[in-house]
Amino acid sequence: MTATGVRARARIVARGDGRGGTALPVLEGAGPLALRRVRASGDEARVMVVGAMSGPLGGDRFALRARVAEGARLHVGSAAATIALPGQHKGEARYDVRLDVAGGAELDWLPEQLISAGGSDLRVTTRAELGVGARLVLREEQVLGRAGEEPGRLTSRLTVRYAGRTLLDQELSCGPGAPGGWDGPAVLGGHRSVGQLVVVRPEFADRLPAARALGECAALMPLAGPAVLVSAVAPDALKLRGLLDEALALLTQVSR
Repeated sequence: MTATGVRARARIVARGDGRGGTALPVLEGAGPLALRRVRASGDEARVMVVGAMSGPLGGDRFALRARVAEGARLHVGSAAATIALPGQHKGEARYDVRLDVAGGAELDWLPEQLISAGGSDLRVTTRAELGVGARLVLREEQVLGRAGEEPGRLTSRLTVRYAGRTLLDQELSCGPGAPGGWDGPAVLGGHRSVGQLVVVRPEFADRLPAARALGECAALMPLAGPAVLVSAVAPDALKLRGLLDEALALLTQVSR
């Protein structure tokens, strides 16, 4: 730890192994971003992010990068929820994620929830760069506050680009000090869990699902490319996960 918090980096590189599977020539992480390879599924490599320390805390800087080469398939999850906490060091913590998926490669990015604990201040940025023909399932879930507490300040920006074109670039700021209206009917409507699901499929170029409401608390929106966005709010993390799982099952059926 430095005078301004913890600095941590992790890196994953996935490539085809020449035998129809996926190899992981680079799997580097330590401290709060420990990486573990877990049992593979078919030709897909699987990696788990294991939080070996508390955080991110105030002043911490975390960075995680995953690169999937042509022909490789990678699934990344996390062993538990990430909890943003206040720390000894004042100031904003940062968690930066960069995902690069080559054409003909596939990435499932499915971490557990991010919980914004009272008194914390975290900025999360996730940027995905996809080549032509890449496939992506990306899920983000944020929970504002633990049981019975007010949330911390959380700012989350998600950017997805396909073949050099921006499909999605959105930012949401919640909690103390956030722009007014974040908890109003046009944004969270009093809910404390919010999530996004981005699905990119080459076949959506010809059969892009139409916009629709998915019940009262979720909506499916086509993007300007072979991709869709599902946004959802819910009173708690369990109900939010259920909404996003149902949406993913629907989109999987549509893309077959």
